[in-house]
Amino acid sequence: MLRGALASGPYRVPGDVYREAGNVAGVAGEWMLPCGGVRRGTLLYLHGGGYFACSPRTHRPYSCYFARCGWRVFVPDYRRAPEHTFPTPIEDAQTVLSGLAAEVDISRRLVIAGDSAGGGLALALMVAERDAGRPLPAGAALFSPWTDLTVSGGSVEQNRRRCAMFTGDILRRGAALYLDGADPGNPLASPLYADLAGLPPLLIHVSEHETLRDDGLRLAERAEAAGVPAFVRLWSGVPHVWQILYPFIPEGRESLAQAAGFLEGQLRH
Repeated sequence: MLRGALASGPYRVPGDVYREAGNVAGVAGEWMLPCGGVRRGTLLYLHGGGYFACSPRTHRPYSCYFARCGWRVFVPDYRRAPEHTFPTPIEDAQTVLSGLAAEVDISRRLVIAGDSAGGGLALALMVAERDAGRPLPAGAALFSPWTDLTVSGGSVEQNRRRCAMFTGDILRRGAALYLDGADPGNPLASPLYADLAGLPPLLIHVSEHETLRDDGLRLAERAEAAGVPAFVRLWSGVPHVWQILYPFIPEGRESLAQAAGFLEGQLRH
């Protein structure tokens, strides 16, 4: 029932964005294209939802925002728990990236973004692709990324009465549903613990009030230690994945504008 409720958002696609159902390499999803023509590059957006909920439809505010900025955006409807558990979402994301590589110079003209579990998935995807010796996206923007499925960050307890989205217990239950017995410390399940060397520049935005605060802050620290440029910003007075509220709050618009500018800056001609 929860998944059904989350899958049917009321967001209306704006008139200057063209929506097209499609697939990449057999993985279904949704394209959002700027009606005025693509002015930037290709953006692969991986939606959040704890690996069990949400869809390209629920995350249209994100995909439409970037399309209006001139990006060609694809949001895959990757398979989710409980029917499809770890590492299926990563495999689907790899399939999509491989399909896009047939038409786009991945390392020069494609970037990636994701929120919450989608941010963790984006990071895991890049780790898996690096380990396979394949080209990586030019850069990544991660909004409140869930990078530690061991749920061991200090902010889980510190913010348990401040986070409006979930508690540590809810995170652990979601992780167990996705992992289905797999080790939560596996570096693809919890890419916070992966070797991050060789990844592209990262932009990380987190709220000081959310339980996942330290998932993002620790990621920035580990990335910098591995020689990966990481641009982190800690926001005050906003909830988990507040960017989706950008039609209503200026912090959402500011965060997405910074991300769009950062991602454009990583493209190479």
